[in-house]
Amino acid sequence: MSLFKIILLIGSQIFAGAAIAQQFEVAFGSLQQDTGEPVEITADSLSLNQSDGTAVFKGNVLIIQGGMRISAPQVLVIYKQESSGIARLEATGRVLLVKEQDAAEADNADYDIDSGTVVMTGDVLLTQGQNTLNSNKMTVDLATGSAEMQGRVKTILKSGDN
Repeated sequence: MSLFKIILLIGSQIFAGAAIAQQFEVAFGSLQQDTGEPVEITADSLSLNQSDGTAVFKGNVLIIQGGMRISAPQVLVIYKQESSGIARLEATGRVLLVKEQDAAEADNADYDIDSGTVVMTGDVLLTQGQNTLNSNKMTVDLATGSAEMQGRVKTILKSGDN
């Protein structure tokens, strides 16, 4: 192989690596979730606002839906205007999302219950067994159990020997 072909091959690998670093898809199977299950919320305090249909839970907030758990210092609950039920949950502070052996941590999380998506932003850390992934943003589709990480993605994959 000529030196020119080797340089092209190395250059294409570097370019492909840079593209992967900006967006990365993750098999997030254990986070597959039935978004129709009841949502249980516990916290130290609750403030209701009847005029705009919101509630703010503060202090040691724990949200449970089936086998999924979300914990945060504060969660804004936005209720559906046209019917009863929750439309969205906006968690702030250091947020922890756990389902079985997978855990994700971020500064903020926005859970749209109708679409079944959780968008986590700000120093996202995903742990799957011994493997970890970091990024600026992660979008989880709870119906399929898949996740997409965007922004500077860093992956640490450990083999069974390590």
